[in-house]
Amino acid sequence: MEKVDSYKFVGGVTKRVVRTWIEMEEPRPIPWTPLSKPLSECKVALLSSGGIALKTDQPFDQEGERQNPFWGDPSHRLVPADATAEDIRVYHLHIDPRPAETDLNCLLPVDRLRELAEEGLIGAAADWHYATMGYILDPTELLEVTTPKITEHLKSQQVDALILVPS
Repeated sequence: MEKVDSYKFVGGVTKRVVRTWIEMEEPRPIPWTPLSKPLSECKVALLSSGGIALKTDQPFDQEGERQNPFWGDPSHRLVPADATAEDIRVYHLHIDPRPAETDLNCLLPVDRLRELAEEGLIGAAADWHYATMGYILDPTELLEVTTPKITEHLKSQQVDALILVPS
């Protein structure tokens, strides 16, 4: 198995800063919750960290990150299940947006999720999916503000499981 190099595309100074920052973080328990019913009966949503937003929605803040490279926009965007590559833009300074702007499934596999529902492997694909930025070195606002908002929306949509799609 090939080892994943999480620092492959960052420079030496940034690599050392990020590694140091990560090592300062206290380990926390993983909040694992077993499913209360079979996956074949679950409504499933996706959460991408690829900085996806509808063209009609507010973009993720890239200028703030340009001004402070150690900051990332901690907000989130809703993406409808029927969104296509033509409907979205990718606002992320750390990934090439072109593949996802050609095929949304690169960063938000909505078609694959729909296929799983059609095959009966999951109960249903959710009507809404979620997007955040994947480069957030200080997750405080993401954890304290954004995550509860996403969780509230998931509950209101009666979503049973959320698949995280890292960018």
